[in-house]
Amino acid sequence: MNDSTRIRIRPGGPGDVVGILGMLDSAVVWMNARGNTEQWGTIPYSQRPGGAARVERYTTENVPYVAELDGVPVGALVLDSGPSPQMPIAPAGEPERYVRLLVSDRRYAGMGIGAALLAHAAEETRRAGVGLLRVDCWAGGGGELVAFYQRNGFAPTERFVDGNWPGQVLALRVG
Repeated sequence: MNDSTRIRIRPGGPGDVVGILGMLDSAVVWMNARGNTEQWGTIPYSQRPGGAARVERYTTENVPYVAELDGVPVGALVLDSGPSPQMPIAPAGEPERYVRLLVSDRRYAGMGIGAALLAHAAEETRRAGVGLLRVDCWAGGGGELVAFYQRNGFAPTERFVDGNWPGQVLALRVG
């Protein structure tokens, strides 16, 4: 059995906040160890002003999903009906689902967790009768994150800058 068939995706909720914060904190450490201090900074997500409250809102006001591998939470994805109002990204002008958060536990890197969560988001979008799934991501460094989304079927649309943070919006037609 390959790793992707061992991944189960379930609805998330407030009980997942601590686990999601742990994944975000470990992602910051992982990025920083590789010299990437620009994407998410250097402060653990759980210690940022408003960081924990944002994750709590994700689990109560948005639609969270948690990926589990053999019953252990290893990734999370949050869907919404549009981009964050705090970001300089225009709504699509049509019904859409928007990936607000995608994170995986770096101890399980390379097991297809992010891809499985994105496939689940596409299926949930289709099931809701919505034809467009979008996401935004950091477009700095060597563009590895943009390339990850492209490998998962997303096409780059508009670029944006939030302060000094270069971003890329990507879209996937699911209908």
